Amino acid sequence: MSRRLPVVALISVVVVGGCTVGPKYHTPSVQAPAAYKELTPAELKTTDGWKVAQPSDNVLRSDWWQMFNDPELNSLEAQVNVSNQSIAAATASFFAARAIVREVRSQYFPTVSTNPSISESRQVSPRGGSSQASQGPDYLLPFDASYVPDLWGRVRNAVRSASAAAQVSAADLESARLTVHADLAVDYYDLRAQDGLKQVLDSTVIAYRESLRLTTALYETGIDSDEAVAQAETQLETAEAEDTNLGILRSQYEHAIALLVGQPASTFSIPMEPLKANPPAIPFGAPSQLLERRPDIAAAERSVAEANAQIGIAKAAFYPTVTLLASGGFESGSITDWFTWPSRIWSVGPSVAETIFEGGLRRATDQQFEAAYDETVANYRQTVLTAFQQVEDNLSSLRILSQEIQQQDTAVRSAERNLSLATERYRLGIDPYLNVITAQTTLLSNQQTAVNLRLQQMTSSVQLIEALGGGWNASQLPSPSALASSSSPPKPTP
Repeated sequence: MSRRLPVVALISVVVVGGCTVGPKYHTPSVQAPAAYKELTPAELKTTDGWKVAQPSDNVLRSDWWQMFNDPELNSLEAQVNVSNQSIAAATASFFAARAIVREVRSQYFPTVSTNPSISESRQVSPRGGSSQASQGPDYLLPFDASYVPDLWGRVRNAVRSASAAAQVSAADLESARLTVHADLAVDYYDLRAQDGLKQVLDSTVIAYRESLRLTTALYETGIDSDEAVAQAETQLETAEAEDTNLGILRSQYEHAIALLVGQPASTFSIPMEPLKANPPAIPFGAPSQLLERRPDIAAAERSVAEANAQIGIAKAAFYPTVTLLASGGFESGSITDWFTWPSRIWSVGPSVAETIFEGGLRRATDQQFEAAYDETVANYRQTVLTAFQQVEDNLSSLRILSQEIQQQDTAVRSAERNLSLATERYRLGIDPYLNVITAQTTLLSNQQTAVNLRLQQMTSSVQLIEALGGGWNASQLPSPSALASSSSPPKPTP
């Protein structure tokens, strides 16, 4: 009967091992609107400068920047996944989280250890004499095994928690990748806008020089005064200073791009080219699809799953812990008899441990993790609401900017006509030079506004793509089985 007890205990452990305490996980519910408010059909009919994608192009690609058809931008974006250090750090963090999953899974298996030894002892005579009794050498080769069966799902919940945490890390990696790609595109168009403003001011400086020549000629012929010449000189010098000042911001954008592509700013440069791009047609999809497209939403949802598993771990602490212990090996006084059958030693048996009193520690721990779960649910829902807001913000920006750009282009043409008329009337001596200065200032201001509006339009396009998830999908998250694989971790797809 005594020999059957360990077997009976093992069978009982296996039977009970199917129990898992803790709540079952369900994705928190969120309310998604049926459609985006800022894309009503009536408003789209009046928007000619920006169109949404046709149904045949209703999916964003992971390399979304190619939609802008800019070879320079494509070349820069291709360097991000290879050289950007923020992405490299996020990748290393994901690999560390993946290794933790395998660390936790190791608790499913027993621990086996060995401690071989060879010893010899001498014993002093019990009468206190000088003679000593010698005891021969002892050759010992023990093997000890211990196994804590997962009776209440503590290890299973720990694995679920670690797997969810690794998925959070994978989603965070994709969020970092999306942010860096979007930041690069925004900085690129900021730089191109500076080139566009440079082109405007270069043309303005040339025009102001011509005005100064005209004013000087009229002064020399006695038609105009020296005051008009001074006004023309001031206008020209102010424009030249403003033109020169553009170099500061352009160099800063160039340095920012160098940082994003992982290159030293000292050896990096981008040739000048004015902003000429138009926003692409962007497939926005239904609001409900946003829950699967945004990596930050996926990370928030996986954090909820991680917190749910932590509750199960806390509840398992209320139940006793059973440990199965076994030891065996060989022990002999002669090395030649070390591995013989009579030299074998063994023992096996279970032990049970249960905390009797801990001053409410387990109850408080359980309440702590339940509150942490509620916090992650609130964070998840807040992340979803923020995502809807960001999409609506950029949809409205693109729609309104499209109309505003058309209006601004009309204003530029009107300012050009006004300057032409003011210059001709001044040439004929009808109006003072002050009218020309006013017309020149108005035209420059409108031209600069037109460039800035186009920059806002391109920036809003990039930010809309970022708000939509940049072509990512939650199905790309690594599965728990892939996370637990002992093979070399795959590099996350760009």
